[in-house]
Amino acid sequence: MSAVNLYSEAEQLERKIQGACLDTRLALQPSFAKVIDRMRQQGVRVPSRLRRLDAALCEDAMEARFDNLPI
Repeated sequence: MSAVNLYSEAEQLERKIQGACLDTRLALQPSFAKVIDRMRQQGVRVPSRLRRLDAALCEDAMEARFDNLPI
């Protein structure tokens, strides 16, 4: 996949994620992470806003895992 296609796919996912509910964000997180990983592997510069979004989505996913643990 070319750099332009990867960047376009990342932006499409970013638009879907922006303002989405937590369940939607969690559902889209794996796809977004894969696109970001592919960008890095191919040497494509990942804009800081996409890196921040990826980090926020990972944090949301980790928090969701621990929300179901009994205390």
